[in-house]
Amino acid sequence: MLAAIPLLILPVVVYNLYAVSLPGMFGAADAHERLTTPLFTFHTAGGGDWPISLSDLLLAGSLVVLFIELLKSTTSRRAAIINHALSMMLFVLCLVELLLAPAFATSTWFLITLMVLLDVLAGFIVTIASARRDVDFVDDR
Repeated sequence: MLAAIPLLILPVVVYNLYAVSLPGMFGAADAHERLTTPLFTFHTAGGGDWPISLSDLLLAGSLVVLFIELLKSTTSRRAAIINHALSMMLFVLCLVELLLAPAFATSTWFLITLMVLLDVLAGFIVTIASARRDVDFVDDR
């Protein structure tokens, strides 16, 4: 049953915990500034500085989770159907938060929402494509 839970819930929960920790919680207007504040800096071989922020780390982790979710969507087990439905509900939640809560009006949250949408679309498309391949049409002429 754990295979049915969409893994993209992890970055969604992390961002929601982040939003709850802000002064003003979901109504915080300074979420973008706090997300993009550099946590540390890498010095590159070319002499440049690469600042890494919480937003960068969250998006990188989300991309890794999206890759795993895309691999999971290729299975045609019964849990995959439940996973698709839960992914769709997760997308609706992300979209509602994006549109209604000021702390979620950031590019980081938009990209996480887009990743959840891609997971939903990939799951449905892969399931439909594999179902079409499994169906055998016989011409009785």
